[in-house]
Amino acid sequence: MNKIALLLISLVSAGLTGNVFAVDKDRTLSATMPQGIIVVAEEGILEPRSAGSYSLQLYAKNDPTYPYDQFITGLVRPRNGALAEIKFADLTRDGQAEIIVITRYTGSGAFVTVDAFSVKKKSVHLLTSIAGMDAKKDVLKALKNKLNSGR
Repeated sequence: MNKIALLLISLVSAGLTGNVFAVDKDRTLSATMPQGIIVVAEEGILEPRSAGSYSLQLYAKNDPTYPYDQFITGLVRPRNGALAEIKFADLTRDGQAEIIVITRYTGSGAFVTVDAFSVKKKSVHLLTSIAGMDAKKDVLKALKNKLNSGR
């Protein structure tokens, strides 16, 4: 009985004095690629909403009850603003969709950063990025133009 009481006191004390952080669901985006891969983009948990980093994680198509059981790969990128959207498009015209992650700058929200990622087998890499883009412009067109120009 004394062991249980000590355990409860320890747990309560840890909760009162330790660092406990709640997960903010607004910091996570999830979408499924046409080929069935689940893509998760998540802002750094302890970072401000206005800047920091985000992680990109890919999971294999799996039992719908456990969609995040088969991690494939991932990476971390700098972030200016809050995660806004994940899109998919065949930017390279190779028949495979690329991942597009859009972050919206804080303040007026008039600008975005657009990152495009290529997925090959069990790896993901940054294809191109456009920072400070007018949020009203067509991100897919801008990415295609940048890739075609070789910049």
